[in-house]
This record gives sequence, structure tokens and C-alpha cells, in this order.
Amino acid sequence: QVQLVESGGGEVQPGGSLRLSCAGSGPTLDYYTVGWFRQVPGKAREREGVAISTTDDNTIYADSVKGRFTIARNKGEDTFDLQMNSLKPEDTAVYYCVAVFGVPPLRQGVTEYLFDNWGPGTQVTVSS
Repeated sequence: QVQLVESGGGEVQPGGSLRLSCAGSGPTLDYYTVGWFRQVPGKAREREGVAISTTDDNTIYADSVKGRFTIARNKGEDTFDLQMNSLKPEDTAVYYCVAVFGVPPLRQGVTEYLFDNWGPGTQVTVSS
């Protein structure tokens, strides 16, 4: 199992930017599909997959963040980032970094049940 820890959350005004980072410890993340999920406390039962990066460098984004968010691996450092631009109030949520060994069956949809390694989460608040 790989252990994950997020950093970089905070509060920003609409239209602003934030960069989240996730650090892994244990096995190298080079062989893991990694990504970010988010959850609005009290408003959603399931966590929404925001951005995914597979071991062969394919990326998948939720429609709600396409063109605004970018996931990037820092290979050799066992970290990966989520650059979030043009933030909107509806992006407010707890963001979790995730990982799973290999490449899960993503063609069936990006769901939280495909990932078995989770960080504790970091709060992102977009508010004026």
C-alpha cells in the first residue's frame, strides 16, 4: 500500500488559481494510476472523480473541470499535482488524492471504488 498526503488547499476568490500537491510514500507511484476526487460535505454521497493520470500518461478529466484543471506527475519524486485555474464557487469541496496499482477499467467510468489508496483530504474554498 502507498500512503498519500495532500497539500496546497485553501481559500481563493472566484477566477483565482490553486495548486494541490500529493506526496506518496512506499512503493513508487510510477506504476500507479493516480488522480484527484472531490466531495462537497453534506451534499453528495459519492465523491466525484476530477482528474486521472494513468501509468501510460493518459489523462481523464471531469466535464466540469476540462480546460481549467491540469493533472501532472512529477516522476522520480513520487508526487503529482492538480493545477486549478479559473476557479468557481462550485469547485468548493474537500479534495482527495488517490492511487491504484496498474490501470483500472476506466472505460466503465471513473468511480471512487476503483481506487484503494486515499489521502486524508484538503479543503478548497472558492468564495468572494
